[in-house]
Amino acid sequence: MKSATHKTIFVLAFALFVTACAPAKTPHPLAASTPPPLLPDDEPPPFGAQLEFSTDFSIHNVPYNDILSGGPPKDGIPPLDSPQFVSVTEADSWLKAAEPVILIEVDGDARAYPIQILMWHEIANDTVGGLPLTITFCPLCNTAIAFKRTVNPSTLPLVTGQSGQVLDFGTTGRLRYSNLIMYDRQTETWWQQATGKAIVGELTGTQLEFYPAAMISWADFKTLHPDGSVLSRETGFSRDYGRNPYFGYDDINQAPFLFDGATPDQLPPMARVLTVDLNNEAAAYPYDILSEVKVINDSVGGEDVVVFWAKGTASALDTSSIPEGRDVGAAVAYSRLLNEQSLTFVLTDGKITDEQTNSEWNIFGQAIAGELKGKQLTPVVSINHFWFSWAAFKPETRIYQQ
Repeated sequence: MKSATHKTIFVLAFALFVTACAPAKTPHPLAASTPPPLLPDDEPPPFGAQLEFSTDFSIHNVPYNDILSGGPPKDGIPPLDSPQFVSVTEADSWLKAAEPVILIEVDGDARAYPIQILMWHEIANDTVGGLPLTITFCPLCNTAIAFKRTVNPSTLPLVTGQSGQVLDFGTTGRLRYSNLIMYDRQTETWWQQATGKAIVGELTGTQLEFYPAAMISWADFKTLHPDGSVLSRETGFSRDYGRNPYFGYDDINQAPFLFDGATPDQLPPMARVLTVDLNNEAAAYPYDILSEVKVINDSVGGEDVVVFWAKGTASALDTSSIPEGRDVGAAVAYSRLLNEQSLTFVLTDGKITDEQTNSEWNIFGQAIAGELKGKQLTPVVSINHFWFSWAAFKPETRIYQQ
């Protein structure tokens, strides 16, 4: 077990983020005309929140006593609203091979968001391939998640005749089950990063749509997308990019920070898992198993999926220097359905092949040799979590067993 001084380190890390009553608003046109099931509105909002936010705190579907302050105030961890990008060649001068980055690709527009930057900002509001997205990272849960940030009638079925609106997200400085709570600037509704659901304010009950995002190594990104774009360290803020203020946090024997929930004991709370949630079924794939088998064929919610794992990606939460973190590898999930045929993948002599055509594949879901060479598997939304974080929101999750 890590010493108690590590807890102090984490508290001080939050302090590094800290930087130096709005009028009531009319109902937002996208707000549901009939609210979803709510909790009684006589519960007092989180301490100090009414001084910072114009959120309608009478509307919420989670208990306010589940929400804790992480230390910083509203936007004390500053999001990136106008992210700038550089070439792979330029970024290669300051990114190391094993460093983790978040890969986002939309219609050929491939971008890398280094964890060394998002560690200090947690949110980047961006438009990729013409698609408005918010790319998020919660260090305390190890969750890199991308969402479409257009809210429209398809996500609010009770609303008719309204056009969609692009939301911009910031950090509330609050946590629930140790997980980042975001807010949108248009309505100041609060959103849970782990689930993408609005939990406080006018849009409570609304679900943001996930977009596939993979946490992979810098070496893999630049091999896969040599002409891609990389989030620049020229952010307009002075931060010690490359340093991990949460060093030692992901020790398997460490206790989660600012977490009051109970964790199902099938896995240690800090165990790394890749999660897939489809059609009301959730599955978790422990990294301990993935690192052994490297390929898992499965079915989640009636859909055939495959999970690939490869070594070479450093933990961002291990040592004080992100590039020097231990190798935890990278895992990505894909649909096994290709050309209306479900493929079965095997690992033979270090190579991934499918049993149907004996074509060879890489971790990025690309056929690199054989009959299917040039084909691409469709990514499935899959998210890295610590087990405690995922289980807090999805305790019914099926854990993959060998």
